[in-house]
Amino acid sequence: MVTVLNYQSTHQPHFEALNRQWIEKYFWMEPVDVAVLQHPDEHILAPGGHILMAEYKNEIVGTVALKLVTAGNYEFTKMAVDENYHGLKIGKLLAEAAIGWCRNKNARQIILYSNTKLVPAISLYRKLGFREVPLDGPYKRSDIKMQLDL
Repeated sequence: MVTVLNYQSTHQPHFEALNRQWIEKYFWMEPVDVAVLQHPDEHILAPGGHILMAEYKNEIVGTVALKLVTAGNYEFTKMAVDENYHGLKIGKLLAEAAIGWCRNKNARQIILYSNTKLVPAISLYRKLGFREVPLDGPYKRSDIKMQLDL
């Protein structure tokens, strides 16, 4: 059974490793990635965001972060599931937990930046109700922006 946990500072190495796995496989680490992954307390938590971790058989196997953009608006960012655990619907579980967390905070909107070559991720986001909106954002690798109105 997969358990969703609130991030603790001891999770930082997992948060970084899980995200580096997919970023380095498909793209490259950008300066913003390095800063956020090495210092999530400063870049995600301190400004009012949240991070969730997925645990399976006593191992951390997934994560997702919610970065506060403006009051009531969050960015769904740094979502990753260990390749060895793909197919267990961990990404969906994390995404649903993240959306639930935003709803509990009375958020109005969640945005995300991705790349259309990540077909399973884009498909998941669409199933969760995200829709494509005009692209802007901090990542050179992004070619799609999506939004979910809550």
